[in-house]
Formats: sequence, C-alpha cells, structure tokens
Amino acid sequence: MKALLLYPKFPQSFWSYDRFMEIAGLKAVLPPLGIITVAALLPEDWQIRFRDRNVEPETAEDWQWCDLVIISAMLVQKPDFHALIQKAVHLGKKVAVGGPYPTSVPQDSLDSGADYLILDEGELTVPLFLEALRQGKTQGIFRSSEKPDVSQSPMPRFDLLQRNAYLMMAMQFSRGCPFNCEFCDIISLYGRKPRTKEPQQAIAELQALYDLGWRGSLFIVDDNFIGNQRNVKRFLRELIPWVQQHNYPFTFITEASVNLAEDDELLQMMNAAGFYAVFLGIETPDQDSLQVTQKLQNTRHPLVEACRKINQAGMLIYAGFILGFDGERPGAGERIQAFVEQTSIPQPMLGILQALPNTALWQRLQAEERLVSGVGVTELGDQNSLMNFIPTRAIAEIAKEYTAGFWTLYEPQNYLRRCFQQCLNITSPSHRHQTMQFSPGKGFRLVMQLIWHQGIRRADIRGQFWQQLWTIFWQKPQVLNMYLGLCAAGEHFWQYRILARERITQQLGYDPLQVPLLTESKPVLINS
Repeated sequence: MKALLLYPKFPQSFWSYDRFMEIAGLKAVLPPLGIITVAALLPEDWQIRFRDRNVEPETAEDWQWCDLVIISAMLVQKPDFHALIQKAVHLGKKVAVGGPYPTSVPQDSLDSGADYLILDEGELTVPLFLEALRQGKTQGIFRSSEKPDVSQSPMPRFDLLQRNAYLMMAMQFSRGCPFNCEFCDIISLYGRKPRTKEPQQAIAELQALYDLGWRGSLFIVDDNFIGNQRNVKRFLRELIPWVQQHNYPFTFITEASVNLAEDDELLQMMNAAGFYAVFLGIETPDQDSLQVTQKLQNTRHPLVEACRKINQAGMLIYAGFILGFDGERPGAGERIQAFVEQTSIPQPMLGILQALPNTALWQRLQAEERLVSGVGVTELGDQNSLMNFIPTRAIAEIAKEYTAGFWTLYEPQNYLRRCFQQCLNITSPSHRHQTMQFSPGKGFRLVMQLIWHQGIRRADIRGQFWQQLWTIFWQKPQVLNMYLGLCAAGEHFWQYRILARERITQQLGYDPLQVPLLTESKPVLINS
C-alpha cells in the first residue's frame, strides 16, 4: 500500500506567527504530532509519504503515486481539509480521515466524500481500519469508547519531518485533564482521567530527537501537563539527569493548569529540567465567571500571586483569556487588560467564547435553545469570530471589549514593555540560556531583521527597543534569547491585531472602535 499522509494548512491566526516565521526563515511553529504517530501505527511494509502543507505542499506526482490518502485535522483547518478530501475523490483515491475535527463532527467528512473515518484515539481505531482493509471493505467508521493506554503508544515518526522548517519540536507525555471546564472539548475527546507514558518511554522520544540532531525549543503538547502530578514527577526525576548529561539540548514549554503554582516541588523540578515557559488557561480574573464556567481550580488562590510564583520558578507565562461567559459583567475586557498589565503576560490570547461541539457548554446551550443555527465549525477555534450562541449580554458590547482589548494589548509600546518586564520578573539560572534551533545564518538574519524593523525603521519604538535591549543584555543576559524571540513575535501580533479588527468589523458591519456603543444589553433569562 502506498499511503500519502497530509496535514492541512492553517489559516492566519493568533498562533500562526506568520510574520515571525517569515523573518526567521521558518515555515511553521510546530509539527503535527498526531499524524506522525498514526504513521508509526501503519504496517511496516507500507510505503509512506508525509506532507505538512504548512511547510511544503504535496506534488502532482505524490497524488499519482498513492493508493490511499490519510488526512488529520483540527477544527480550524476545516477549509483546506475539505478541499483535500474533494481533490482525492476527484482523482479517484480512497480517503481516510481522523483527528479532533472529524471525531467531533464526523458527518462533515462523510459529506465531503471521505471513505474511512478513523475517529477517537488512533491506537485503538487504526487497527480496526487496517483490519477492514484486509477484509476488502471500501468504507467504514471506526470508533472506540475506550481510552488507550498511552504507555503502549508507538514512538512518532520524527524522521518524516523537515525538522529545520519548524520553530519547535513536539512530544506528548499525557492525554486528558482531571478538571471539568464547561467550554473545553478536551475532556469530551480524551477524558478526565489523565493517562501518561512511562518516563523511559518519553526519554526515548527525546533521545530520538537528539539523535536526529534537534537542538532547541520543545513543546510538550499535553492538554494539562500536570494533570497526573505523581506521574509527571516520576518523569521529571528521570528527565533532569538526562538533560544534564546531554548539556541541556532542549528547553521546554508546555500547557498546565494554574494550580501548578500550588506545588513548590513541581515548580522546582520543572525549573531544573529546563522548562522556560508555560501556557495557562486563566480565562478571566472575574471570580463569578470562573464559577459559572466550572473553572474552580482558578478560584482557590489569587491568580496574580500564582503568576508571580511561576515567574519566580523561572518560567515565562503565556495565557488564554475569554470574553462572553454567562452572567459576565460589563467591563470584563478592561479587567482582563488590567490583569495582563499587572502580571506583564507578553502574549495574552484574548478570544470570544464559542460553544464547541459535544462540550458541556454546547449541551447546556442546546437544551436552553440558545445555539445559533447557521454558525458552523469553520469559525470555531478562531479567537476573533463572533459567537455561535446567544450570550447574556449584547454581542456588540462583547465585540467592542474584545476589539479594544486586543488593539490596546498589542499596541507596540505596550507589548514591548510587557516583554521586558516579564523577562525581568523571571528568576532564571544565570548559567543556563534558552536554547534556540537556529543555524548561525538564520540566527544572524533574525537579529538583523529585528534591529532593522524595531531598532531603526520604527520611530515609535526605536528608543524603547534599544533601552530595553541594553538593560536585558547587562542585567539578565540568560534571558536574552527569550527576549529577542518575544520582540520578533511582536512583528506578527502588530499585523494580526489589524486583521482581528478587520474580521470583527466585517462580521458586525461596522468598526466597533469607531462607532459609539448604542446597543443596550438584553440579558437572556435562563431557567434554573
């Protein structure tokens, strides 16, 4: 069997870092870990070609060569995903699809013409698909209500990647999250019982990347890295001596819940292992909204203090924030802005709440008849799309707070000030620097581009750029790479804030920052 594995294009988004990729000479932020794990589950006698279309498109010869096309996608990749299915059907190729999007909305894939739907987690459903092929079946839907033991998951086919095209490499230690946030689809996809790999299994994956020559940032893409704190500490106890013996070849970033700040031992271990950043789902500083959305882990301790402790443990904070929760009070956007400024979080991901399919939020809103028909999942996953349900305050009000918040937070001087302050807040070992995967040529190009765009060309930030860079260089040289990376990412966000505003303007029919808000909030009455 000749199988062509395709990963669809992402649209321009908050996380695409388009302008940063351009000036750094890279193609994509992260490799697609799911589909290269599926590749490892396929028979050894199959011939495999893999194309990440964010890095390099497939060729006409690839299409002619293959017997089977396998496509994996997330919700946000919907347009290119369907275009690929339809092209395969047009060329007479059998199509198998999987990933979070087909798993959540399987009918969409069937409507586009997919032959095989390999849903849920591949360790259990890929074997069902392969057995169907052996039996000569020409179509099928393969599901499993059980969750696989990820300690039996194969090593991803890292060898299939054009590794020098990515900003970071990726690995996974666990799946699932123990919490019950109403809007999150992780628990519907992967369950509330975090399942982890064995420490030596994870170390073997790191060794494979090391042997392939990777040096630099590595994203542990767990939904909640600390969901199983006992097992993550087992892993860290083996990771620390490994990175020491290999002279810290990787610096790690991951996602975790805010209760990370409650575990001093875990913070110390992550610092010792070389974790330089963590993404937190803060969502909102409004305690009543956190209660409504069942994000109770964020209500146990002051969020500002939690951020301070994580900075003191040597980690930069990325964070997500959401507008549009039920019962949300006016001014939520301004309160988020104030929180971001107080904590100096450089890259707050501000979004408008969406009800994702099969989440507890989706089910509740469906029962309350508040879902808006005609708003499909194309927009879901896009942080600056309007809502697919009727909120409890006026959409125009929410949209204005979102647009004003994003526009202000990513004003160049505001952004650079937070980058500078966050780097100063981080307590980082003086002997350890963030590792960057840049050849000397690419690294020199990035620095020169940064100096040209921010240190020379832009009069509005020129003085600030040099003053802050000089201070970091003399006071905290161990975070210099991190600081330069944050500054370079600003080039993306300064373009993206314009795009985000244009998208909201297009959907509203007017620019919310130019038109006074005249719409009064009309609350939705919810039966208790």
